[in-house]
Amino acid sequence: MGKIAASLEAKGAGFGAAGTDLHHLNLGPGPDLESTWLEAGLQLPDLDEMRRYRLGRVREQLDLHGYDGCILRDPMNIRYATDTTNMQVWVMHNATRYCWVGADGSVIVWEFFDCDFLAGHNELIDEVRPATTSIYFCAGPRHAEMAQRWAAEILDVIAEHCGVDRPRIAIDTIGIEEYQQLVAGGVTVENGNAMMELARRIKGPDELHAMRCAVHACEATMAEMRAAMQPGMTERELWSMLHAGNIRRAGEWVETQILASGPRTNPWMQEASSRVIEAGDMVAYDTDLVGAYGMMCDISRSWVAGDRSPTAAQANVHALAVEQIERNHELLTPGRTFHALTHESWKPPIDEYRHYCCNFHGVGQCDEYPDIFFPHMWESSGYDGVLEPGMVLTVEAFVGSRDGGEGVKLEEQFLVTEGAPERLSTFPLGLTH
Repeated sequence: MGKIAASLEAKGAGFGAAGTDLHHLNLGPGPDLESTWLEAGLQLPDLDEMRRYRLGRVREQLDLHGYDGCILRDPMNIRYATDTTNMQVWVMHNATRYCWVGADGSVIVWEFFDCDFLAGHNELIDEVRPATTSIYFCAGPRHAEMAQRWAAEILDVIAEHCGVDRPRIAIDTIGIEEYQQLVAGGVTVENGNAMMELARRIKGPDELHAMRCAVHACEATMAEMRAAMQPGMTERELWSMLHAGNIRRAGEWVETQILASGPRTNPWMQEASSRVIEAGDMVAYDTDLVGAYGMMCDISRSWVAGDRSPTAAQANVHALAVEQIERNHELLTPGRTFHALTHESWKPPIDEYRHYCCNFHGVGQCDEYPDIFFPHMWESSGYDGVLEPGMVLTVEAFVGSRDGGEGVKLEEQFLVTEGAPERLSTFPLGLTH
């Protein structure tokens, strides 16, 4: 039993079990879903090992950057470092929980009201405290006072665990008043967001087991969508199946509502609407979902609605999108620089066809570093780096004629290995059944 689980027993009936046997991460995806994955030849992740790996990656970055500790407030970073969750989407815009990871090995979570039991499953956490928040929604005109209270406690933690005159502390996001209080207290505030992106970029073995299970679940939902899609249903009706299937298969949320049909497919990025899908329409979507085990599945497909063959125009843009995926994924080899990846990639002529906002991007718990652009964007937006084994990237393709007509969106997810890239998404790329 971990430190937090033991302390919960003293709080009274229900708290101990809430943090252990009844915790949603301990209950897991459920025996039926786990059996499905095992029958498919997949391996279930060891969540304890995954927690140790991720926390180790954070501490490794603290050491590499010479930081004395970090304060994490982005819920994705809190999840990565501590594997604790609480109203993940809600806390993305309401900063009501945060955590500390010290270079000395200490881990503290500050949790939303009376929710300390939500950390009971993780034996790597030393302590859970009630959170103090200065956001105006909670603090109102007392926000400056609450920021001072927050900073005073954090400064005490830093003094206890760092023991240096001017500690260097990485913080991923912080309010201006809290920042001012820490600086006044002698803290050098560093870029925690950069540190965490670098920590998250290399996936451990159990993260990859978890991602493969999540992709399998995502593609089972995609198959349901493909079978159910028919003229006469609205875009929102079809998109709702993605959300329902994801939740039913132990997923967590869908990041966007990007699904469009017919004339709404070009230009790209239209969100699902009340438009009724017509026979022969191109229907394109991006899953953009956080699935089982909190792993993202970022896959795009485009289909022709109804029992119709693709038109010549549909077949043309689809063939170009497929070519972009197939040619560019071969570039995902270890040691290749981001500059080379950018400039060696292929795309249809940009004066004839619209393209997506990026060519490749990292993926893990969500869209992650790096973001790889196109050659003509290098001077304004590009940056260099190197592909390493263990990185997961998606290969993007959107092709829509600048003269009008429908567009095609495709996206595949790949693991960089010591050799050829491993294709994690395997759902057929075809336009029809």
